[in-house]
Amino acid sequence: MNVVLFGPPGAGKGTQAKELIKKYNIPHISTGDILRANVRDGTELGKEAKGYMDRGELVPDSVLIGLIRNRLNEDDCEDGYLLDGYPRTIPQADALDGILREIGKPLDVVINIDVSDDKLVERLSGRRTCPNCGESYHVVFNSPEKQGICNVCGSQLYQRDDDREEVIRQRLTVYNQKTKPLIDYYDKAGILVNIDGSNNVDKVFQAVSGVMDKYK
Repeated sequence: MNVVLFGPPGAGKGTQAKELIKKYNIPHISTGDILRANVRDGTELGKEAKGYMDRGELVPDSVLIGLIRNRLNEDDCEDGYLLDGYPRTIPQADALDGILREIGKPLDVVINIDVSDDKLVERLSGRRTCPNCGESYHVVFNSPEKQGICNVCGSQLYQRDDDREEVIRQRLTVYNQKTKPLIDYYDKAGILVNIDGSNNVDKVFQAVSGVMDKYK
């Protein structure tokens, strides 16, 4: 099955993707994870991307399109893929359509996890991340056993620059302006399914799985 998992920052796409790839045994392709790895490693791509991410802006298409093409051509995508974080704009969607036609791997379904802006700010501003192992926590919903310390490796947790409230608001503004039109784009293509992302993780997972089961 070939799937895009869609939704605003903080909708829970990454959390859902971790469980979905276990259930369906398809690779999780997250531009966010790839970009953050490059930022962490200090690559040229990472340095370029970090400036945009810290301001709550989208990373330019020129940085992402080649990366996506190469990833989808890898052997583990032969039986399907779960795309998370791409496309984010109409031009990216057009570029993705072209790539998928070229490699013969068209989309089966686009799943949109829908959450209100206020709920997203609450979720993201409380998020804390481990700089060492990448484990993620929340000061309200998923606090570590010892305040400010990672349960897994014992490192000091930190708040990412793009998790500050003012940056979150800017990210959501960018999303509403540039990314939300994709809902209409894929709805018109007849492959969009909307899921209520305000429910708890298990309920959202059940709803998303119910959609994906149709394409096994």
